[in-house]
Amino acid sequence: MGEPSTEARGATALPFGRIVLILAALIAVAAIGIAIFNNRDEDSLKSVASPQQPVGDVNAMITQLEARLKTNPGDAQGWRMLGWSYYRMERFPEAVAAYRKAVAADPQSAEGWSALGESIALAGQGNIPPEAEEALKKALAIDPKDARARYFLAVKKDLAGDHKGAIDDWIALLKDTPAGAPWEENVRRTIQQVAADNKIDIAGRVPPPTTPAAPADSVATAGIPGPTPEQMRAASSLPPGQQDAMVRDMVNGLANRLKANPKDGDGWIRLMRARMVLGETSAAKQALTDAKAAFAGDTAKQQRLSEAAKTLGVPGS
Repeated sequence: MGEPSTEARGATALPFGRIVLILAALIAVAAIGIAIFNNRDEDSLKSVASPQQPVGDVNAMITQLEARLKTNPGDAQGWRMLGWSYYRMERFPEAVAAYRKAVAADPQSAEGWSALGESIALAGQGNIPPEAEEALKKALAIDPKDARARYFLAVKKDLAGDHKGAIDDWIALLKDTPAGAPWEENVRRTIQQVAADNKIDIAGRVPPPTTPAAPADSVATAGIPGPTPEQMRAASSLPPGQQDAMVRDMVNGLANRLKANPKDGDGWIRLMRARMVLGETSAAKQALTDAKAAFAGDTAKQQRLSEAAKTLGVPGS
């Protein structure tokens, strides 16, 4: 019997290694949620985060995780992934509940503690309550470089009126921020706004931007912000059929978003990459065609898309 076609193989259960690749192509998870107190006359934290990246059918993931955690309530990785899923849906009180269970199961996870602190802050009334502050400090005790904890503890200073101290802490965070980190631009904007609002001189103190435009080949093959290793391990424990459904929902979610907002070059590259990993070569070729149509007349963008497609092995590229 002859070997099934590439497209046919893509319709069967996916090996988890391929799921990892697809998720890495689709999920851009910032290691820090950005929120600041924009208006001192309002008792709220106002988000200045950049638009969320596509996460596919997060509701499906939530349903799967909830069912699994009923039978395995001591799974800290699963609780962290559930908390992250609730967070992405802006269901902050539920994220708090999930992260509380995560840190109870694994009290040595800095990520768990800082995520809990952030979720408590966002679920509250526009401040950093004592429980959130305690969680953030526990995160730093485990990992002094935890970016999320450092950011929100500086927010605490800003809310308390110590604007200079907050700016000092944010500048220190920027200096430790790796090039291309997803939170860099928002932290920089936060510093500038708080400094302007409070007439604080920051001339010469803020490090220059480090976020470069990602080359087409790096977007195509690696370096795309993705789920953490523990989120991958949590996903790996889902039954194969649920893994497949989760991945395909995410790919379709990205495709639908690009139909509504086609001026996203990196999004088209991620979609081509995901289609190729799935073995959906015809769909990858169609994504390239649609991407080029979206950037008709833009020679540079079209060349970048073509280069990425060649790197990925998209037919006809």
